[in-house]
Amino acid sequence: MWQTDYVNKVITIYCLILAVLLGSAGVSWSADFQKGVDAYESGDYATALREWTPLAKQGVAKAQNNLGVLYELGGGVLQDHKTAAKWYRLAAEQGEAQAQHNLAVMYDEGRGVPKDYKAAMKWYTLAAEQGDADAQINLGFMYDKGHGVLQDYKTAQKWYALAAEQGFAEAQFNLGVMYANGLGVPQDYKTAVKWYTLAAEQGHASAQYTLGLLHFKGQGIPQDYKTAVKWYTLAAEQGVAGSQKELGTMYDEGRGVPKDYKTAVKWYTLAAEQGFATAQHNLGVLYYNGQGVPQDWETALKWYRLAAEQGVAEAQNNLGGIYAKGLGVPQDLIYAHMWLNIAASSGIEDAVFNRDLLAKQMTPADISTAQRLARECVSKDYKGCN
Repeated sequence: MWQTDYVNKVITIYCLILAVLLGSAGVSWSADFQKGVDAYESGDYATALREWTPLAKQGVAKAQNNLGVLYELGGGVLQDHKTAAKWYRLAAEQGEAQAQHNLAVMYDEGRGVPKDYKAAMKWYTLAAEQGDADAQINLGFMYDKGHGVLQDYKTAQKWYALAAEQGFAEAQFNLGVMYANGLGVPQDYKTAVKWYTLAAEQGHASAQYTLGLLHFKGQGIPQDYKTAVKWYTLAAEQGVAGSQKELGTMYDEGRGVPKDYKTAVKWYTLAAEQGFATAQHNLGVLYYNGQGVPQDWETALKWYRLAAEQGVAEAQNNLGGIYAKGLGVPQDLIYAHMWLNIAASSGIEDAVFNRDLLAKQMTPADISTAQRLARECVSKDYKGCN
């Protein structure tokens, strides 16, 4: 769900509106309103509160909305979502689009008012129909996910498109998703690439990651590993775990960049530390083989186990091999058989071969114990198995 950065956006928008208002000497409140704007922009929230409160009480909608922002964020006053919602409502009922959007968010998230998707829909719609891009994005999301309204991809696409055409990166990304998956529109990777690119060029991390995937696969655009690396890098630098993993793979395999195990370790590690399972497995492989790092079976064991606990069959197979050979851990054929059996059940052919080979070295009682442990491990969703 797109959320508005109130601190940076709301007052800026009103400053532009105010420039028009100031041209009319008949608008008696505009000077005081501007004092509040100036104070707010300088970080003097107490003065902004002092200037806007009388105006809000007089019914000036823009002041009411801005006062709601101060109470929502705790600027110059104790944070109070209930009071924020009160001021948003007063402005919203006067047709103030930004206040309508802000009130909708309060209902959407249950802040200051009971959570109520239908009420959120009402206020998002009123704001969106006035051209408020934030409301258009959120309204699109409501139709996209079926919150407070029947799920309707076609209508979601309509609202995303209106915000996307205003240059909002989140809407452009969401529109790209709709075209890529054929939701509300015919599937069209070429058009998806167009919208993803517009969002990515504005720094939208998920769009950058997705664009990297499309360049890697050659969907909607010619396959281009070098360009894929470019977009993966931009998203990875913003902390997108999936992109960090993919970038690690590019360096690991030398696609679009020279093969560089050390750099692969760097990116795999960042993704692995965020819990990205395949990155944990790949990092384990590099430590096991001593590629890009000194060979370290204990560290390989650590990363294999973390990936195995998330259900990565290849990691379960490798963990079985670690126990079978006693590398970085005391040799334990029972646990080795357990992990190989689990990996074999996922269709890993090496695991089938290695499990059956290992069984020839074990007693029937040990095999029975290993099989029991495997069943228990699966029932525990692979957690805490040894």
